[in-house]
Amino acid sequence: MGEELEELVKRIKAKDLKEEAKKRGIKTACVKKINLAKQLPREVVEELSSKSKE
Repeated sequence: MGEELEELVKRIKAKDLKEEAKKRGIKTACVKKINLAKQLPREVVEELSSKSKE
């Protein structure tokens, strides 16, 4: 899952990832994109990744 998650995260803009994290009450200050993604539900990360492709 780790490498696959990294590939998904590479396609997502940091701003989008942080917005989703904030909606769920996850702290975003000084947190790397990959660590934010690990805290979010898998389906959210996949959805953000698919939006970034468009």
